[in-house]
Parts: sequence; structure tokens; C-alpha cells
Amino acid sequence: MKTLFLVMDMLNDLVAEDGFSAGSYGVQVAERKVLPNTAAALAAARSAGARVGYVRIGFSADYREAPENSPIFSGARQNGIFKLGNWGAEVHEALAPREGDFDIVKHRVSPFYATSLEAILRALRIERLVLCGVSTNGVVHSGAREAHDRDYEVVILEDCCAGATMEEHAHALACLGRYARIVPSTAFNWAE
Repeated sequence: MKTLFLVMDMLNDLVAEDGFSAGSYGVQVAERKVLPNTAAALAAARSAGARVGYVRIGFSADYREAPENSPIFSGARQNGIFKLGNWGAEVHEALAPREGDFDIVKHRVSPFYATSLEAILRALRIERLVLCGVSTNGVVHSGAREAHDRDYEVVILEDCCAGATMEEHAHALACLGRYARIVPSTAFNWAE
């Protein structure tokens, strides 16, 4: 099975203890142990030979890619977050990318929309996507549904995801069970 593990929006602005979202996503990330769980999943994926990609929301310094009418991205502009080249838009150091990993920058919720992801998947002849990230009801939800509709097998590592609240996380997972296999990271067999 050709597998790509996508670690999505695990950015300092969202998941770091001192990041912009420390009072919302940061709380859930810490309580759910998302960073250590994801670090362990990364080690297991690499050990099994799975490829790894990082999906990051990011904008130019002038936010030229951010739609002004978006409730999510207009907030990014107003708060000065997700600026490419800044600490906040970098992957948290506990999950640091390695040479050869893919860096997929997006300007919308979806990891597929106007990104290099589809080309990477086709070039590598990927059959299965394993997803994790913040937020469960944002990038994970969007990515799982779109991957399903592109005929990929989709697995979500539940303990490597978080929403701004536990309710958002649980609601997203309740919906996603129709499109993906949802498992704890420790129960997933990367070699299957």
C-alpha cells in the first residue's frame, strides 16, 4: 500500500503553548496530547516507509491570497497570523519536517484546493492518505471528504487531531465516519 501521512496545520499559531490560539486550540492540543501522539505517529510512519507531507495554511505578508469575505481568513489578516516566513506559520518543533518531506502550502481550508497535493499523490501513486491535524472540523474534515471523492483510502488518526473545543472535534468525527476509517494512532498498522 502506498501511503502518505499528512500532518495538517500543526502550526505554532494554532498549537504552540505560546501561539496565537493558545487559549482555544492550544488547550485542546495539550489536553488531548496531540503533539506527542503525532510525534509517535510520525516515527511509526517513517519506520514503516510511509511518505510524510506537511500541509500549512499560509499567506503573503500583505494577505493577497486571503479572501476578505471569509470569516476565518479575514480574522487571520486582522490578527496578523499565518504569515509565511514567520514563526507562527511554521510547523511546531515537536513535529519538525525532515529532508524529503513534502511542504504543501494552502490558502483555504482544503488541503487540495489550489495546492500541489494532487500532483504529489499522482506522482507517487499514493493509494492511502493518513490524516491528522488542527482543526478536526476544518482541514481534517475537508481533506478526508475530498480524498474520499478522489478515490483514496482515508484513515484519520483521532488522537492526533483537535478542534477549538471538544464538541467541534467530536461533531466532525461523527460526520467523518462515513468517509474514513477513524482510529487511535496506536492502533493503526502502518505496514498493512
